[in-house]
Amino acid sequence: MRKTANTAVPVHPLLSERWSPRGFDLHHQVSDGDVTALLEAARWAASAGNSQPWRFVVTRRGERAHGQLFDALHPGNQEWAGAAGALILVAAEIAGADGTPRPWALYDTGQAVASLTTQAQAHGLATHQIGGFDSAAVRDAFGLDDTLTPVVVVAVGRADPDAVLPERLAGRETAPRTRRPVSDLLLTPVEASELVAA
Repeated sequence: MRKTANTAVPVHPLLSERWSPRGFDLHHQVSDGDVTALLEAARWAASAGNSQPWRFVVTRRGERAHGQLFDALHPGNQEWAGAAGALILVAAEIAGADGTPRPWALYDTGQAVASLTTQAQAHGLATHQIGGFDSAAVRDAFGLDDTLTPVVVVAVGRADPDAVLPERLAGRETAPRTRRPVSDLLLTPVEASELVAA
């Protein structure tokens, strides 16, 4: 299913066609090659001082670690995320080895995840970023120390428009994508003639 964004001006299809489904193909396996490509794309994201503060725990359906990560998801996310071929825990290293704080670590980690999701789109994979999870549980399950802050869990797999979802979620799969207009996102006034209405 395509849900191409209605953009004010043309943007690359990898961006305009990316969306976050909850319906995943329960039989699809995320390949080693796909995982490597996603992590390689994340590796080359920009970061402050080339610090590369992002860290990943990659789990695939059927693995013990996948079950541990799945168990840490909030119940509403457990209703659908288990069908994704992989769940990836993303953490930010908020301090260096010498204890020096990395104030931009969360921002940089977000850029790495953006690169990962764009690469997934290029591979014909869908992603859904999940903020609803138990941080303490993932810290315990994967031995994360205080220098690492769990940021997000990314579900990765092949979208399935025929996946069975709870009724309250099923409608979201076919609902049009919406965003606020660019003018709402600007903190300083811009002449209307400078923007194309979104």
